[in-house]
Amino acid sequence: MTRIILVRHGQTEWNREERFRGWADLDLNDLGKRQAEATAEKVAQWSVAAVYSSPLRRAVTTARILAKRLGLEVKLLPGLIDINYGEWQGLSPEEALAKDGSLYVLWLKSPYLVQFPGGESLREVRDRAVATVDDLITNRSEETIALVSHKVVCQLLLLHFLGLDNSHFWQVTQDVSAINLFEINDGRPVAFLLNDTCHLKQTKGK
Repeated sequence: MTRIILVRHGQTEWNREERFRGWADLDLNDLGKRQAEATAEKVAQWSVAAVYSSPLRRAVTTARILAKRLGLEVKLLPGLIDINYGEWQGLSPEEALAKDGSLYVLWLKSPYLVQFPGGESLREVRDRAVATVDDLITNRSEETIALVSHKVVCQLLLLHFLGLDNSHFWQVTQDVSAINLFEINDGRPVAFLLNDTCHLKQTKGK
């Protein structure tokens, strides 16, 4: 049995303002760091053998806080990097709507059909993320591993583990510092936690 702990990174200023982040190399804000600390305490209940992260700073900072609590080092995996929003990177939803209203509406209604100008599609992101995780499951069989990534990547991996296609993208969600837990037995994933943020209660109002 392989256990996968999938974590979304903590808050950044672009999460707070709601902008398309993508490959922008943002770090956590102060609240995001407190969220990562709280997440680390929650994850510490499991015997984690390794911590892997997207190479973007907001994920790496989160992963390092987790790894420090666990006495581990962070290993970077390019396959866990956020979706490339291309020309939409840095835009607010209102700016994206003004820039290309039809594409924005398509993103809200049928995101699996969207190819971001100069960027990626959900299919491309899912293909690389799933290939990365499948390699880990093969190479780290019978271990518990923590992965730190981004909203889009986490949602696509949830769909993969749940056996759903990309048309269900908006039927799952990932809040900042959410924890998901899957156990894989004989290639069959079983979900134990989805978008768990109970550990963040202590960070509110600080």
